[in-house]
Parts: sequence; structure tokens; C-alpha cells
Amino acid sequence: MRILLVGAGGVGTAFARIAARRPFAELIIADYDLTKAQHAAAAKDSFTAVRLDANDEAATTALLTERSCDALMNATDPRFVMPLFRAALAARVDYLDMAMSLSQPHPSEPYAMTGVKLGDEQFAMADKWEQAGKLALAGIGVEPGLSDVFARYAADELFSEIDDLGVRDGANLSVSGYDFAPTFSIWTTIEECLNPPVIWEQDRGWFTTPPFSEPEVFNFPSGIGPIECVNVEHEEVLLMPRWVNAKRVTFKYGLGDEFINDLKTLHKLGLDRTSPVSVGSERVSPRDVVAACLPDPATLGDKMTGLTCAGTWVTGTGKDGQPREVYLYHVADNAWTMAEYGSQAVVWQTAVNPVVALELMDSGAWTGAGVLGPEALPPQPFLDLLTDYGSPWAHEERKPALH
Repeated sequence: MRILLVGAGGVGTAFARIAARRPFAELIIADYDLTKAQHAAAAKDSFTAVRLDANDEAATTALLTERSCDALMNATDPRFVMPLFRAALAARVDYLDMAMSLSQPHPSEPYAMTGVKLGDEQFAMADKWEQAGKLALAGIGVEPGLSDVFARYAADELFSEIDDLGVRDGANLSVSGYDFAPTFSIWTTIEECLNPPVIWEQDRGWFTTPPFSEPEVFNFPSGIGPIECVNVEHEEVLLMPRWVNAKRVTFKYGLGDEFINDLKTLHKLGLDRTSPVSVGSERVSPRDVVAACLPDPATLGDKMTGLTCAGTWVTGTGKDGQPREVYLYHVADNAWTMAEYGSQAVVWQTAVNPVVALELMDSGAWTGAGVLGPEALPPQPFLDLLTDYGSPWAHEERKPALH
């Protein structure tokens, strides 16, 4: 399978290193910074690097066509989803991403009602993808991605009725030498944490709350322990209800008070804004300035220690008719990902899932047309292959809460 990988940052580079060990994948790696693309392509002699502006739809379409690509793998930040999404459709190739098209808050009631939701622009084009007979697989990182596969698996194998689908993310990672060093793209982190979180309920549909709402302490496995988690905007809440029946769907992130306060300060100062401001004779985006001032997450691996956990907490009625509560999860140990792949845990855990998905598409185990989320496809082949990659998932039974 010939894949155009667009984006050679931390996740894109980890993707290339993982794909280099799988015989199905032939990569052409593109980035605005050719040096980054060449660095990622060094994962395998047969991989090639090119310079590409991800905003240039015509250039992307031409590259896909000239190189006879089978799929476009988007490893850029969410600003570039739509130009790459449209370019893949124009070239009649399959498309995968790990974050969906951006949201816009409701103009008058942002903390109660949804405006433009994550992925709305992509789903508006679903008919065109179906007519083309091509698959746009949206949200196939770890969260969204593996978390959605877990939701489908729970519905198919473990539950007769689901009350709660709750994605819960927590870690005990630390980065030495920095007071503030996010382990993932700060641009994306600001976007998802400061936008109004979306919740889905069976009798209300989608609605929003203020940022960092509904704090709860969630006990993470593998020694990570209890962490306070809060609502943030995330694609799973927009994807899961389309294909999995549940009474409530949420996404909560274990951020910690200090990190939340740092994000609130950025917001108060207007440094989360994406629209350019004038600085002397230049026009710059405040959020881009913040990102430029912080260390590149891809370079933090040798300074990081600890584990990161991504998973889906599910409650409801089991197949035996009894109350059931489970946590399906995946843990990445930074020491292992660095030793094995030279990539830090957060970006590696994100990158491994689209490689698995592409291998399933190449083998024919995953097929489809239109704009689909991971929960629209059979979960068992994915979970089996993920384990074959040397990165097993886990299933923890918990005592159902009494209501």
C-alpha cells in the first residue's frame, strides 16, 4: 500500500518508525519543512521525502495522483483537515486522520448549545465519499481512535445495554528540566481544552458545558492511580453516538490543577487566539507564538518518565442481564517506546493506531465507503493486530456503582 503521510512532526515521525517494520507500508512523507520529512523518512531506506504545503489542495491532489497513492494519512494539526480531506477525495484515494474538522462555538449560548461541531464539515461531504466508493476514516489515533474501537467492542461483546461511554485519559508522566512542557501539540491541546466541551445524552442529543466541567476522580490502572478528570471537547462524543447505542457519552481528561490554571492564564491573556495580531510590521497568531516558545513535544522523550493511559469506561447491563462496569484501556510506557522506537510515549501511542488501521485496510479486514468513525468497523481484527504489534490492550472489570 502506497501511503502519502502528510506531517512529519512527533506523531508523523513515530508513524513512519512503526510502519517501517510492517511490510505492507510504502511511505511518501510530506511536510512544509523538508528537513523534517527527510528525518522521518530515515526510518526506512525505501521511504521518500517531499516538501508540501498542506493548505495547497491542488498540490496535494497532484502529488497523490503522480505517485499513484492508495491513501492519504493526515498527521498534521486540525487546521489542515479540510484541505487534505478534499484533496484526497479529488484524487480518489482513501483518507485517514487523527483529529477532525474544527468546531465553532454557538454564537449566543456557547456553554449550553453546540454550534458547528467537530467533524461537521467532513460529515457534510459523506455522500461524495460514498459516491466515489472511497473511505474517509475519521479520528483513528488513540483518542479518538482506539477509544472508539473499545466502545464498539463493548457494545458487541460485553454489554446488552450501555448506560455510560466515558473516555478517560490520565498519565503520571513527568518532564525534567521544564516547568511547563506539554507532551502533545500545544496548538491542539489549547483547542480541545478551552473550547466548550460537548456531552451527548440519549434524551437531549449533543449539548455543551463550560470548560473543565464535572470534575471526577478516576482511578487509572498500572500504578498510575487516582487523577481528577474534567470534561474537554473531543471527537469521541461526536462519533460514538452515530454507531453505538448508549445513554450518555463523555470525554474527560486528567489535566491537573496546575495545567488547567496555565491554560486559563493563556486564555485570559488572549494567547489562545488563532487570528493574527499586529506586532510591529508583522502579523502573527498568538497561539502560534505560544507553540514556538515551548519545546517540541517530539524532542522530550529522553527527558520524560512514566506512563500514559487511554481508555473507555463503560457501564450498563452485561450479556447476562446483570449490572456491569469495565475499563478497556491501553498503556504506553515512555521507557519502552523510547527504547524500542525512539519516540516518546504520547506521540507513539497516537501513531500506532492508524498504522494498524491501514494494515487492516490493505488486507481487506476493514472496508467501507463514506465518512466513517472507527466504531463503524469490526473491533476484533483491530485489537488482535494491535497486540501483534507488541502493544497489547487490557480489560479491567470494576464493581458496578449502586444507583
